[in-house]
Amino acid sequence: MYLIRRVYEVKPGLARKVASLVQRQGDIYTAAGQRSKVLVYFNGGTVPGHNNRVYMEWTDETIESPMREGLELPKEALQIGANVRELIEDQYIEFFEMMIPAKMQEE
Repeated sequence: MYLIRRVYEVKPGLARKVASLVQRQGDIYTAAGQRSKVLVYFNGGTVPGHNNRVYMEWTDETIESPMREGLELPKEALQIGANVRELIEDQYIEFFEMMIPAKMQEE
């Protein structure tokens, strides 16, 4: 099981707007059966930590290429992605392997 986190470094003052857009985008992917339920969170400068950041994360059993054969991405999600790119300075994706009982090691 994996945790996948997309990180957006947004233009100043736009964190809440970008968070709203990527929440909609994630919900579209979830409704299409292409992603588990997403969690979106952001810091627009009102709490300690990295300012002007938006995070979207979800879990999946496998890591698959977004260019895999037969995958049809929802057009609405792609349009939201294009809109988001206008509001950000950078983005990247992180992958984490989740601890589950089957992976536990004895002391």
